[in-house]
Amino acid sequence: MALRLRPLRDDELPAYIEHGRASYADEMVEFAGLTPEGARKKAEKDWAHLLPNGKVRAGHFLFALETEDGERVGDLWFAERTNDFDSTTAFVYSIEVFPDFRGRGYGREAMTLLEGEAKARGLRQIALNVFGGNEVARNLYRSLDYVETAVWMRKTLD
Repeated sequence: MALRLRPLRDDELPAYIEHGRASYADEMVEFAGLTPEGARKKAEKDWAHLLPNGKVRAGHFLFALETEDGERVGDLWFAERTNDFDSTTAFVYSIEVFPDFRGRGYGREAMTLLEGEAKARGLRQIALNVFGGNEVARNLYRSLDYVETAVWMRKTLD
């Protein structure tokens, strides 16, 4: 079943922020080695900066991923960001296919829809960060011809 991007409605934003902030914190614990408390604090700080007072900043775009029959299967958030090379990029802050809908190709289709949305806005690149241990996401991005441009590494000492 085909997907479409639908702009997130104002009434959906509080639940989106609450869920997204919690998911981000969980990923930082699982993949980045932060403590639950440290991850919670970082998530609160980051999301408050990016969505101040629970409002979408100019240049940020939040979408529901919906099937043709209107069933919401996930979300996508990207922003127009100027990089160090003076070009503007579509930077993906978050993409999620809800657990009950995974494994059906919706993630791949969402990324294809994002490409069309970025091109329509005159953007020539898409960039994103992905946690190193998130192999499902990394494999999806690689299969769509994304290339790694930096790898952050760490070693914990006893």
